[in-house]
Amino acid sequence: MSPTSTIPDAGPDPAAVEAWLRGYQDWLCARVEAADGEARFLRDRWSKPADAKLQGEGDTAVLAEGRVFERAGVARSLVRGPALPPSATKLRPELAGRPFTAMGVSVVFHPRNPHVPTTHCNVRLLSVGGEGAPAWWFGGGFDLTPYYGYAEDVRGWHAAARAAVGEALYPAFKRQCDEYFYLPHRQEPRGVGGLFYDDFTEGGFAAGFALMQRVGEGFWNAYAPIVERRQHQAYGERETSWQRLRRGRYAEFNLVWDRGTHFGLQSGGRTESILMSMPPRVEWRYDFQPEPGSPEAALMSDYLIAKDWL
Repeated sequence: MSPTSTIPDAGPDPAAVEAWLRGYQDWLCARVEAADGEARFLRDRWSKPADAKLQGEGDTAVLAEGRVFERAGVARSLVRGPALPPSATKLRPELAGRPFTAMGVSVVFHPRNPHVPTTHCNVRLLSVGGEGAPAWWFGGGFDLTPYYGYAEDVRGWHAAARAAVGEALYPAFKRQCDEYFYLPHRQEPRGVGGLFYDDFTEGGFAAGFALMQRVGEGFWNAYAPIVERRQHQAYGERETSWQRLRRGRYAEFNLVWDRGTHFGLQSGGRTESILMSMPPRVEWRYDFQPEPGSPEAALMSDYLIAKDWL
Protein backbone atom coordinates (compact mmCIF):
# COMPACT_ATOMS: atom_id res chain seq x y z
CA MET A 1 0.00 0.00 0.00
CA SER A 2 1.33 3.45 -0.89
CA PRO A 3 1.91 5.79 2.08
CA THR A 4 -0.45 8.24 0.41
CA SER A 5 -3.23 5.70 -0.08
CA THR A 6 -6.49 6.13 1.78
CA ILE A 7 -6.21 4.34 5.15
CA PRO A 8 -9.09 4.22 7.63
CA ASP A 9 -8.14 6.65 10.39
CA ALA A 10 -9.92 6.54 13.74
CA GLY A 11 -7.68 9.30 15.09
CA PRO A 12 -4.33 9.36 16.87
CA ASP A 13 -3.42 6.09 18.62
CA PRO A 14 -0.04 6.59 20.36
CA ALA A 15 -0.46 3.33 22.30
CA ALA A 16 -0.40 1.33 19.06
CA VAL A 17 2.77 3.15 17.97
CA GLU A 18 4.43 2.48 21.32
CA ALA A 19 3.60 -1.23 21.11
CA TRP A 20 4.99 -1.46 17.58
CA LEU A 21 8.22 0.33 18.58
CA ARG A 22 8.79 -2.21 21.38
CA GLY A 23 8.34 -5.07 18.97
CA TYR A 24 10.46 -3.40 16.31
CA GLN A 25 13.41 -3.03 18.67
CA ASP A 26 13.30 -6.73 19.53
CA TRP A 27 12.88 -7.68 15.85
CA LEU A 28 15.87 -5.61 14.76
CA CYS A 29 18.13 -6.73 17.61
CA ALA A 30 17.46 -10.37 16.73
CA ARG A 31 18.47 -9.79 13.12
CA VAL A 32 21.63 -7.93 14.04
CA GLU A 33 22.69 -10.68 16.45
CA ALA A 34 22.11 -13.29 13.74
CA ALA A 35 24.15 -11.27 11.24
CA ASP A 36 27.00 -10.80 13.69
CA GLY A 37 27.05 -14.41 14.80
CA GLU A 38 29.01 -13.84 18.02
CA ALA A 39 28.14 -10.79 20.12
CA ARG A 40 24.85 -10.16 21.91
CA PHE A 41 23.07 -6.96 22.88
CA LEU A 42 23.30 -5.59 26.38
CA ARG A 43 19.81 -4.35 27.22
CA ASP A 44 19.87 -1.33 29.52
CA ARG A 45 16.29 -0.62 30.59
CA TRP A 46 15.96 2.74 32.29
CA SER A 47 13.42 5.17 33.69
CA LYS A 48 13.74 8.81 34.68
CA PRO A 49 13.56 9.65 38.40
CA ALA A 50 10.35 11.24 39.68
CA ASP A 51 11.96 14.65 40.18
CA ALA A 52 13.59 14.79 36.73
CA LYS A 53 12.70 17.51 34.24
CA LEU A 54 11.91 14.86 31.64
CA GLN A 55 9.73 11.87 32.54
CA GLY A 56 9.66 8.53 30.79
CA GLU A 57 11.42 5.27 30.16
CA GLY A 58 13.34 3.41 27.54
CA ASP A 59 15.54 0.50 26.56
CA THR A 60 19.02 1.10 25.16
CA ALA A 61 20.40 -2.01 23.47
CA VAL A 62 24.13 -1.96 22.67
CA LEU A 63 26.20 -4.68 21.01
CA ALA A 64 29.97 -4.18 21.29
CA GLU A 65 33.12 -5.78 19.86
CA GLY A 66 31.31 -8.26 17.66
CA ARG A 67 32.58 -10.18 14.68
CA VAL A 68 30.78 -7.88 12.19
CA PHE A 69 29.85 -4.88 14.31
CA GLU A 70 32.35 -2.93 16.37
CA ARG A 71 29.32 -1.25 17.92
CA ALA A 72 25.60 -1.49 17.19
CA GLY A 73 22.98 0.49 19.06
CA VAL A 74 19.19 0.17 18.98
CA ALA A 75 17.62 2.62 21.46
CA ARG A 76 13.91 2.89 22.23
CA SER A 77 12.50 5.75 24.30
CA LEU A 78 9.19 7.21 25.45
CA VAL A 79 9.55 10.57 27.19
CA ARG A 80 7.30 13.44 28.31
CA GLY A 81 8.39 16.99 29.00
CA PRO A 82 6.79 20.24 30.18
CA ALA A 83 7.90 22.30 27.17
CA LEU A 84 9.32 21.60 23.73
CA PRO A 85 13.06 22.39 23.52
CA PRO A 86 14.37 25.05 21.11
CA SER A 87 15.45 22.45 18.54
CA ALA A 88 11.78 21.48 18.07
CA THR A 89 10.27 24.97 18.04
CA LYS A 90 12.72 26.61 15.67
CA LEU A 91 10.41 25.80 12.76
CA ARG A 92 7.21 25.72 14.85
CA PRO A 93 7.47 28.75 17.18
CA GLU A 94 3.72 28.67 17.89
CA LEU A 95 4.30 25.45 19.90
CA ALA A 96 6.87 26.95 22.27
CA GLY A 97 6.14 26.32 25.93
CA ARG A 98 3.72 23.45 25.35
CA PRO A 99 4.12 19.97 26.88
CA PHE A 100 5.11 17.11 24.60
CA THR A 101 5.41 13.35 24.32
CA ALA A 102 8.11 11.83 22.12
CA MET A 103 8.59 8.16 21.29
CA GLY A 104 10.84 6.42 18.84
CA VAL A 105 13.64 4.03 18.03
CA SER A 106 17.10 5.24 16.98
CA VAL A 107 19.61 2.91 15.35
CA VAL A 108 23.31 3.25 14.52
CA PHE A 109 25.60 0.46 13.31
CA HIS A 110 29.39 0.91 13.20
CA PRO A 111 30.85 -2.15 11.41
CA ARG A 112 34.32 -3.55 11.94
CA ASN A 113 35.25 -4.04 8.28
CA PRO A 114 35.83 -0.67 6.52
CA HIS A 115 34.20 -2.05 3.37
CA VAL A 116 30.89 -2.29 5.25
CA PRO A 117 29.25 1.13 5.63
CA THR A 118 28.09 2.73 8.84
CA THR A 119 24.35 3.25 8.83
CA HIS A 120 21.66 5.08 10.80
CA CYS A 121 17.89 4.78 11.09
CA ASN A 122 15.30 6.62 13.15
CA VAL A 123 11.54 6.38 13.41
CA ARG A 124 9.61 8.63 15.79
CA LEU A 125 6.32 10.21 16.79
CA LEU A 126 6.04 13.54 18.58
CA SER A 127 2.78 14.89 19.97
CA VAL A 128 2.08 18.23 21.64
CA GLY A 129 -0.62 18.98 24.21
CA GLY A 130 -1.48 21.87 26.50
CA GLU A 131 -3.42 24.94 25.47
CA GLY A 132 -4.24 25.23 21.82
CA ALA A 133 -5.05 22.62 19.21
CA PRO A 134 -3.34 19.25 19.72
CA ALA A 135 -0.52 18.58 17.29
CA TRP A 136 1.38 15.47 16.26
CA TRP A 137 3.77 14.44 13.53
CA PHE A 138 5.89 11.52 12.42
CA GLY A 139 9.52 11.66 11.40
CA GLY A 140 12.33 9.33 10.47
CA GLY A 141 14.36 7.83 7.69
CA PHE A 142 17.64 6.03 7.12
CA ASP A 143 20.99 6.92 5.59
CA LEU A 144 24.25 5.22 4.60
CA THR A 145 27.83 6.33 5.33
CA PRO A 146 30.35 4.25 3.36
CA TYR A 147 34.12 4.40 3.72
CA TYR A 148 34.74 2.87 0.28
CA GLY A 149 32.49 3.39 -2.69
CA TYR A 150 30.59 0.57 -4.40
CA ALA A 151 28.00 1.67 -6.92
CA GLU A 152 26.13 -1.65 -6.61
CA ASP A 153 25.63 -1.06 -2.90
CA VAL A 154 24.48 2.54 -3.23
CA ARG A 155 22.05 1.80 -6.06
CA GLY A 156 20.59 -1.12 -4.12
CA TRP A 157 20.27 1.04 -1.01
CA HIS A 158 18.33 3.73 -2.85
CA ALA A 159 16.18 1.20 -4.68
CA ALA A 160 15.18 -0.28 -1.31
CA ALA A 161 14.49 3.21 0.05
CA ARG A 162 12.21 3.97 -2.87
CA ALA A 163 10.42 0.64 -2.43
CA ALA A 164 9.84 1.38 1.26
CA VAL A 165 8.11 4.75 0.82
CA GLY A 166 6.83 4.61 -2.74
CA GLU A 167 7.46 6.52 -5.94
CA ALA A 168 5.49 9.56 -4.81
CA LEU A 169 7.40 10.28 -1.59
CA TYR A 170 10.90 9.05 -2.45
CA PRO A 171 12.15 12.10 -4.42
CA ALA A 172 11.32 14.59 -1.64
CA PHE A 173 12.57 12.32 1.16
CA LYS A 174 15.77 11.63 -0.77
CA ARG A 175 16.39 15.34 -1.35
CA GLN A 176 15.69 16.15 2.31
CA CYS A 177 18.17 13.47 3.36
CA ASP A 178 20.89 14.95 1.13
CA GLU A 179 20.21 18.39 2.59
CA TYR A 180 20.05 17.28 6.21
CA PHE A 181 23.07 14.97 6.44
CA TYR A 182 25.51 17.61 5.28
CA LEU A 183 28.41 19.18 7.18
CA PRO A 184 28.41 22.90 6.35
CA HIS A 185 31.73 23.49 8.10
CA ARG A 186 33.35 20.83 5.88
CA GLN A 187 31.20 21.52 2.82
CA GLU A 188 30.68 17.81 2.28
CA PRO A 189 27.89 15.25 2.71
CA ARG A 190 28.12 12.77 5.58
CA GLY A 191 27.32 9.86 3.28
CA VAL A 192 25.34 8.80 0.24
CA GLY A 193 21.92 9.62 1.63
CA GLY A 194 18.70 7.67 1.71
CA LEU A 195 15.49 8.98 3.31
CA PHE A 196 14.69 11.78 5.74
CA TYR A 197 11.32 13.25 6.67
CA ASP A 198 9.92 15.27 9.56
CA ASP A 199 6.63 16.99 10.43
CA PHE A 200 4.82 14.29 8.44
CA THR A 201 1.02 14.38 8.81
CA GLU A 202 -0.05 13.64 5.24
CA GLY A 203 -3.04 11.29 5.01
CA GLY A 204 -3.74 11.27 8.75
CA PHE A 205 -2.36 9.36 11.72
CA ALA A 206 -2.89 5.87 10.33
CA ALA A 207 -1.02 6.74 7.13
CA GLY A 208 1.89 8.20 9.12
CA PHE A 209 2.04 5.10 11.30
CA ALA A 210 2.01 2.82 8.25
CA LEU A 211 4.88 4.84 6.78
CA MET A 212 6.84 4.47 10.03
CA GLN A 213 6.51 0.70 9.85
CA ARG A 214 7.62 0.48 6.22
CA VAL A 215 10.64 2.69 6.86
CA GLY A 216 11.71 0.70 9.93
CA GLU A 217 11.42 -2.67 8.24
CA GLY A 218 12.74 -1.40 4.91
CA PHE A 219 15.90 -0.17 6.61
CA TRP A 220 17.13 -3.66 7.51
CA ASN A 221 16.06 -5.02 4.13
CA ALA A 222 18.23 -2.32 2.52
CA TYR A 223 21.27 -2.80 4.76
CA ALA A 224 21.48 -6.58 5.27
CA PRO A 225 22.52 -7.38 1.66
CA ILE A 226 25.41 -4.91 1.87
CA VAL A 227 26.66 -6.49 5.10
CA GLU A 228 26.51 -9.95 3.55
CA ARG A 229 28.29 -8.77 0.40
CA ARG A 230 31.16 -6.84 2.05
CA GLN A 231 31.86 -8.31 5.49
CA HIS A 232 34.50 -10.79 4.30
CA GLN A 233 36.54 -8.42 2.12
CA ALA A 234 40.19 -8.15 3.07
CA TYR A 235 41.46 -4.96 4.71
CA GLY A 236 44.48 -3.70 6.60
CA GLU A 237 45.78 -0.76 8.59
CA ARG A 238 45.37 1.66 5.67
CA GLU A 239 41.65 0.94 5.37
CA THR A 240 41.12 0.96 9.13
CA SER A 241 42.86 4.32 9.51
CA TRP A 242 40.72 5.81 6.73
CA GLN A 243 37.60 4.41 8.36
CA ARG A 244 38.49 6.09 11.64
CA LEU A 245 39.21 9.39 9.92
CA ARG A 246 35.82 9.32 8.22
CA ARG A 247 34.19 8.37 11.51
CA GLY A 248 35.45 11.72 12.75
CA ARG A 249 33.10 13.39 10.28
CA TYR A 250 30.27 11.28 11.67
CA ALA A 251 31.07 12.42 15.20
CA GLU A 252 31.26 16.06 14.10
CA PHE A 253 27.83 15.91 12.50
CA ASN A 254 26.18 14.21 15.47
CA LEU A 255 27.58 16.67 18.00
CA VAL A 256 27.36 19.90 16.02
CA TRP A 257 24.41 19.59 13.64
CA ASP A 258 22.11 16.69 14.48
CA ARG A 259 18.70 17.89 15.65
CA GLY A 260 17.97 14.63 17.45
CA THR A 261 21.10 14.98 19.58
CA HIS A 262 20.20 18.61 20.34
CA PHE A 263 16.59 17.68 21.18
CA GLY A 264 17.72 14.98 23.62
CA LEU A 265 20.31 17.08 25.40
CA GLN A 266 18.19 20.26 25.51
CA SER A 267 15.16 18.42 26.89
CA GLY A 268 17.10 16.69 29.68
CA GLY A 269 17.31 13.30 28.01
CA ARG A 270 19.51 10.40 29.03
CA THR A 271 23.04 11.23 27.89
CA GLU A 272 24.33 7.64 27.65
CA SER A 273 21.46 6.71 25.35
CA ILE A 274 21.75 9.87 23.25
CA LEU A 275 25.49 9.39 22.67
CA MET A 276 25.38 5.65 21.98
CA SER A 277 25.43 6.68 18.30
CA MET A 278 29.05 7.83 18.54
CA PRO A 279 31.68 5.64 16.83
CA PRO A 280 33.87 3.66 19.25
CA ARG A 281 37.23 4.54 17.67
CA VAL A 282 37.94 7.76 15.79
CA GLU A 283 40.96 9.61 14.39
CA TRP A 284 41.53 13.22 13.42
CA ARG A 285 44.56 14.25 11.36
CA TYR A 286 45.37 17.82 10.54
CA ASP A 287 44.35 18.69 6.96
CA PHE A 288 44.56 15.09 5.73
CA GLN A 289 44.03 14.68 1.98
CA PRO A 290 43.66 11.26 0.30
CA GLU A 291 46.16 10.33 -2.37
CA PRO A 292 44.95 11.32 -5.88
CA GLY A 293 43.61 8.34 -7.81
CA SER A 294 43.18 6.23 -4.66
CA PRO A 295 39.97 4.46 -3.57
CA GLU A 296 39.80 6.94 -0.71
CA ALA A 297 39.88 9.87 -3.14
CA ALA A 298 37.22 8.17 -5.27
CA LEU A 299 34.88 8.07 -2.27
CA MET A 300 35.15 11.84 -1.96
CA SER A 301 34.83 12.67 -5.67
CA ASP A 302 32.39 10.02 -6.91
CA TYR A 303 30.21 9.10 -3.92
CA LEU A 304 30.04 11.94 -1.40
CA ILE A 305 28.03 14.06 -3.78
CA ALA A 306 24.30 14.60 -4.12
CA LYS A 307 23.15 12.72 -7.21
CA ASP A 308 20.29 10.62 -8.54
CA TRP A 309 21.53 7.08 -7.90
CA LEU A 310 18.54 5.52 -9.60
